[in-house]
Amino acid sequence: MSTKREISVVVTENEITQGQEIHGRIELNYIGRFDSIVINSHIENSNDIFSYTSLNGRRISYPYARLSIFREDIGNTRTLEFTAITKHAPLIDYTKAKFRVAIIQEHKEVASDVAYIKITK
Repeated sequence: MSTKREISVVVTENEITQGQEIHGRIELNYIGRFDSIVINSHIENSNDIFSYTSLNGRRISYPYARLSIFREDIGNTRTLEFTAITKHAPLIDYTKAKFRVAIIQEHKEVASDVAYIKITK
């Protein structure tokens, strides 16, 4: 049995500051059917969000915490790269944030992974 995850997310930066871009990569090893891949971002104890600014080298302007990517848009690609940015300013030294990716098939989550970062002052 393979030890590879069906989907994984890695972010290049472990810590960022307000207004700094974060770069992420999603590896897709799932061989079954699926409808979409969803990227969710969450900043702890805050209503602030990350806005997505690029997907696979293409500039986008997506100012919401949840980005859905349909299977048709993915094609045969096994790696997706994204860039996001936030205007969040921590009230204390830092705030924890996470990026969560999931494979969705018929409204059900098939597999997921999470990456954590810190947003510092």
